[in-house]
Amino acid sequence: MDDKSIRVLTWITVGVVGLSLVSIIVGALRTEPAPGEVAFKAAERAFADHNYARALENYRKALWENPESVEAMRGKARSLLQKQRPAEAAEWFDRAITEEPEFAGSYMNRGIAHDRLGDYKAALMDYEQALSMDDSVADGPGWTTRLLHMNEAPPTVADRAAYLREQLQLPPEERLLSLPEEDTAQRSYRRRVD
Repeated sequence: MDDKSIRVLTWITVGVVGLSLVSIIVGALRTEPAPGEVAFKAAERAFADHNYARALENYRKALWENPESVEAMRGKARSLLQKQRPAEAAEWFDRAITEEPEFAGSYMNRGIAHDRLGDYKAALMDYEQALSMDDSVADGPGWTTRLLHMNEAPPTVADRAAYLREQLQLPPEERLLSLPEEDTAQRSYRRRVD
């Protein structure tokens, strides 16, 4: 083979390899989203924007498209909690716990739902379960969330659990289990998705 033939074959090889790589990259970028993924991402954005009605609508759509999505179950439950519907929220947290019992955040959030329903013993049990599984749930929202959305750090699940434990040891007539201002400031736990 002469030099010209070798150069032509080299360029053809480089071209075929280059086109193959481009084809692979384009194919990877054009993959179809998983069922419910688009609705779930829209729900997460709406939740972050405090538009809980839209978030709830999109979590429902995500669950309709993918009924097995534990993340969508938790998102729907958190949205219901924010819309002051704690009984429904607790039911959805129950479903999420059944599907993924090792996620401490679901117990913590179900505890908030029980707390808002006035079932303080169940709330304390959930808070303690969450803390025993993952003590980082006691940290509460990160500093960026507090900076963007709050003036000061809200009470944490550890604070609330300690308070409930103390109050439940008192005689019933001396208990003060609900502190409406502080109770409404308590934020639900959301897994940080990178």
